[in-house]
Amino acid sequence: MNLLLSAQGQDAQAWLQCLQARLPDANIRLWQPDISEYFQADYALVWKPPSALFDQQTQLKGIINLGAGVDALLQLPNLPEDVPLLKLRDAGMARWMNDYIRYGVLHFTRDFDRYRQQQPKAQWQPYDIEPASAWPVAILGAGALGQQAASELAAQGFPVRCWSRTRKQIDGVESYSGEAGLEACLNGARILINLLPHTPATRSLINSKTLSWLGKGAALISCGRGEILDADAVLAALDEGQLRGALLDVFETEPLPADSPLWQHPGAIITPHIAAPTPVEEAATQIQTYIEQLEAGQVPQTVDPALGY
Repeated sequence: MNLLLSAQGQDAQAWLQCLQARLPDANIRLWQPDISEYFQADYALVWKPPSALFDQQTQLKGIINLGAGVDALLQLPNLPEDVPLLKLRDAGMARWMNDYIRYGVLHFTRDFDRYRQQQPKAQWQPYDIEPASAWPVAILGAGALGQQAASELAAQGFPVRCWSRTRKQIDGVESYSGEAGLEACLNGARILINLLPHTPATRSLINSKTLSWLGKGAALISCGRGEILDADAVLAALDEGQLRGALLDVFETEPLPADSPLWQHPGAIITPHIAAPTPVEEAATQIQTYIEQLEAGQVPQTVDPALGY
C-alpha cells in the first residue's frame, strides 16, 4: 500500500514516524513535484496540498485531511470528486480546544480583563463574582469539538445554547438551527463561542447584526474558522461596548497582518491559531483506522463538499 504525505507548515518527519509505526507495511513518501514519475499513491494524507498533487496522483482510493478544517482543500479546482474525502474528527484536539475555551470563559467571568486594565492605573477595585448560572453561553458549531465544549460548560453550571445546521441532542444544552434559531440562540448571551467551519453559509456570520443580539457587554471567543468573523463589525462592537472583549485565535488572513487594528485594540487578545493543535500520535491512530476501514470496503464518515465539512 502506497501513502503520499503532503503536510505544508507541519512537522512532516513527526507524521512519517507515527504513521510508519502504525502502518509498518505501508510505503510512505513525501510529496515532491516529480513524484508521479515513479510513485502512485493509494491514499493521500494532506494539509493544504499543492494543486499539482491531484493532477499527478490518478489512482487514489482516499484523501485524508490532516486537520479538522477542509476549506483550503475544497477550494482546489482539481480535487477529485469520485475519491472519498475524510478529515480528522477530534483526534485528541478536543482537550486542547476545551482548555482554550475554559481559559477564555474564566478570563471574562472572573473579570481578569478588567483587572488587567486597572493595573497600569494602580487601581484596586475588586468585582463581585457572579455564578456560572448568570452567564448564558452561545456556541456556534456543534460538531465533535462543539459538542464536547457544550457538554463541559453545561456540567460547570453555565446555561449553554448551541446552534448548527441541524439541531443536536446534547444533555443539558439547548439546541437551535436555522436563521430564526440563530437569533434565539444568541439573544441575550453573555459569552459567544465560535466553533463553526468555513462554508458559504457561515462566512461573516458573526457581523454587526448578529453581535447586536448578544447581551450588552458580551465576550467573544473565536477558535473555529476566521472567515466566520466580520473583523470590522467586531472592532465596532468593541469600540461601542457591545463586546467587552474578544479572545481571537483564528483569522481570515493568517498570520494576522501587522497593520490589523485588532493587534492594538485594548479589548482584543490575539493568539496565533494555537487553540487546538493536532496531536500527531492520536491523529495517526485515527488515520490508521480510516485506512483499515477503507481497505475492508467500509466507508467512514466522509466530508460533504456541498456542506463544507
